[in-house]
Amino acid sequence: MKQLKCLTLFAVLSSTTLLCAQALSGTIVSVGSDTLEKMMHKWSKEFSSTHPSVKFDITAAGSSTAPPALISGKSHLGPMSRKMKGSEVSAFEQNFGYKPTAIRVALDALAVFVHKDNPIESLSLQQVDAVFSSTVKCGGKSASKWSDLGQTGALASLTIDVYGRNKKSGTHSYFKKRALCKGQYIPSITELPSSEAIVAKIGGSINAIGYSGIGYQTSAVKALALSKKDGGTVFSATPGNAETGDYPLSRYLYIYVNKKPGEKLPSDVREFLTFILSNKGQSIVKKLGYISVSKKVIDRDTQKLGI
Repeated sequence: MKQLKCLTLFAVLSSTTLLCAQALSGTIVSVGSDTLEKMMHKWSKEFSSTHPSVKFDITAAGSSTAPPALISGKSHLGPMSRKMKGSEVSAFEQNFGYKPTAIRVALDALAVFVHKDNPIESLSLQQVDAVFSSTVKCGGKSASKWSDLGQTGALASLTIDVYGRNKKSGTHSYFKKRALCKGQYIPSITELPSSEAIVAKIGGSINAIGYSGIGYQTSAVKALALSKKDGGTVFSATPGNAETGDYPLSRYLYIYVNKKPGEKLPSDVREFLTFILSNKGQSIVKKLGYISVSKKVIDRDTQKLGI
């Protein structure tokens, strides 16, 4: 026998009506961002504790995998650490006749990490570009050794080992656009499929540097403070600096859905997204080291969902 969920509704004329509806059930499929993987698992676990008949199938291979999965109907949710590209939106619209719906679920400070014992504390975006880019479009000079970044002592002569995400990642695209001034990555960069793998590599090597969402920070690495220009004020990757935009690499994290205008999402998907944007859902965001979205953003995005 299926469980029933009963809600007490108060009618306009002071009478009380008892409304019973079937409990939520089904499997919600999510395909997309690795950056959002931890949040997706935490959200789904908490949601399933009150809706045990709802199951989750979560694949986190990178943001670029989200649009094709939504278009093909293989997923209900498309977590992305960047906005959809114009070509991705066009492909979706060509297939369905309307655009995908983007919901902002968290704010992230994309961090540049080094080993915890590396003495460097901050970089400008020009210096970041000099390390990660072969084209150096931000105006700096190429940096291949730690001495090029002003470091002295034993570290100075060491080559900078550079790590980044692979091309399926929205973080890869975002970092290229914002930190490299749309330039090209250096050929020697080691590209890895997950944020955890990058942080692990940096934590094991004094001369390593790389980037990932701040939520993947461990005790083995430290996040560098960044400035927008050489000689400018540096800002740490903190929630406050990300919210104000003072930290140069702050960004929203999204979940895209296929919502036909004038129609409701499936009840399990709608209730799960409502949970994510609730106080409880946003508390999970903060516990994982990310930044909760503002009430203003939540109000706007719940309207998109018809909640």
